Amino acid sequence: MNKTYLSIKLAIVALSISAYQASAQETVRIGTEGAYPPFNYFTADGQLAGFDIDIGKAICADMGVQCEFIAQDWDGIIPALLANKYDVVLASMFITEARKEQVAFTKPYQASAMTFVVDKNSGISDVDPESMDGMIIGAQSSTTQADYLASAYPNAEIRLYPTQDAANLDMASGRIDAMVGDIMPMTDWIATQDGSCCEKAGELITNPKYVGEGVGMALRKEDAELRERINKSLANIISNGTYQKINEQYFSLNLLTLK
Repeated sequence: MNKTYLSIKLAIVALSISAYQASAQETVRIGTEGAYPPFNYFTADGQLAGFDIDIGKAICADMGVQCEFIAQDWDGIIPALLANKYDVVLASMFITEARKEQVAFTKPYQASAMTFVVDKNSGISDVDPESMDGMIIGAQSSTTQADYLASAYPNAEIRLYPTQDAANLDMASGRIDAMVGDIMPMTDWIATQDGSCCEKAGELITNPKYVGEGVGMALRKEDAELRERINKSLANIISNGTYQKINEQYFSLNLLTLK
């Protein structure tokens, strides 16, 4: 009887310790936009999903931490990080020199390039600045695409949108002549019914001033230890095949090489 009682008591203690450890598990708060499919978006039942979200979950699992995703409008995504609303930005953000003045980045988890998109029936094939004079070109505000257009297309009318979806809608509705976006979401959108109106035009935009050194996760500069832990887990999920499995759920191209 005493042995049975002791065994039960030890089992209860073990369960209590396990429950405490689970509740005490470190939580990493991840900020994302939630309006940039297929990278990050809300499902019909209000859950965050997409490539970025799955990569974040895989990294958290490798690190042995819980992850909490927090949606934030793109315009305020870096200020909210600096204000300690979350610990990491995982939102398909280009690593640029301008952003590196404010935050620190992990190693790239995607390659980066931008593309023009035009209506299939527009007759637009040349998208150099002279050919686009007077045309209306759309992009998401507070992005490197917007910076690129402002710098390289001074004689075009630049129309900026709060989300990429809003720009896509005006492109599909014929309210703008062209738009510039990241290569992968533009490729994905064109393959849908909503984007079947349109096609990519011109050469890929790969100027590092605008597309940076790839796509990375942003952290506060003082959080160097967390950044290195994330870098280690990112390398792990790439080497063990987890990254590629996630990649194949969303894209036919490898996001690390764009091939």
